[in-house]
Amino acid sequence: MILVVVEHGNGRIGKSARELVTAARSCGVEGPVAALVLGSDVAAIATEAATLVGQVLVADRPELATYDAELWAAAVAQIAREGEVALVLIAASRSGREYSPRVAVKLEAPLIEGAACLTFEGGVVRGERYSFLSRVTETVESNAAVVVATVLPGAFAPAEALGAPGEQFDVDLELPERRLIVTGAQPANAGRLPLGEAEIVVAGGRGTGSAEGFERIVVGLADKLGAAVGATRAVVDAGWRPYAEQVGQTGVTVQPRLYLAIGISGAVQHLSGMNKSQTIVAINKDADAPIFTVADYGIVGDCDAIVEALKSAIG
Repeated sequence: MILVVVEHGNGRIGKSARELVTAARSCGVEGPVAALVLGSDVAAIATEAATLVGQVLVADRPELATYDAELWAAAVAQIAREGEVALVLIAASRSGREYSPRVAVKLEAPLIEGAACLTFEGGVVRGERYSFLSRVTETVESNAAVVVATVLPGAFAPAEALGAPGEQFDVDLELPERRLIVTGAQPANAGRLPLGEAEIVVAGGRGTGSAEGFERIVVGLADKLGAAVGATRAVVDAGWRPYAEQVGQTGVTVQPRLYLAIGISGAVQHLSGMNKSQTIVAINKDADAPIFTVADYGIVGDCDAIVEALKSAIG
């Protein structure tokens, strides 16, 4: 059996959960695909997950209302052990990268991190992942009875719904006592599409000139396109934008259909977080900027004027 751990928020399953289901369906591991839903008051989440897989395991408990790495790891490991799971799939999100190693340790299983491709043949799970700032593709293999893998956002297409909904089952968990208490949470991008969910990302760098320039140029174009907003580390360090929008080695890795890089020179740390996007369009006044080495389309000129022309063309 393959176990997919469902990430969710605001009453809906995340795009990553649908991508994990595609990875599970296509990897070649025999057996059914089951989804695990953890949380409190998650009936709607479980019902939505049931449109994607034949079996949904639901742990609806008050102590799971907020994410906790220790509780999530204990729950996933217990279900994987009891269900004789061969492959555990977890999104390579911030939380997934945090608790997946704990799951692997509890199961005494190998961990394939940040897989962009997963296959199974001859008793071997094979995963491809990017390393050295995404300049190298590594292939890792494991013939262990149980394998834990995190899947890179955007590496797989979101799964389509099945013809008939799957069955739902409540599960009993033996959870450890919570040792970490979340006292408050402030959404960094309230009302805006998260980077990991977006098909289009409009990102800006120091070339936008100022916080006001970034808002006018980058955010203005993103609003026109219904896109997510991304930023370089320099922009975040300058206080122009929140950390949640940072794309790169120390931020978020994205693989949207379209990535618009505005006023971004193209430091390798930033490129490692976006150079696997399907189509990259770069706008920069410096014709020798490194960003043009990875761009599919490049426009040399004043960012403000070019973006205003684009916005006018969009209407």
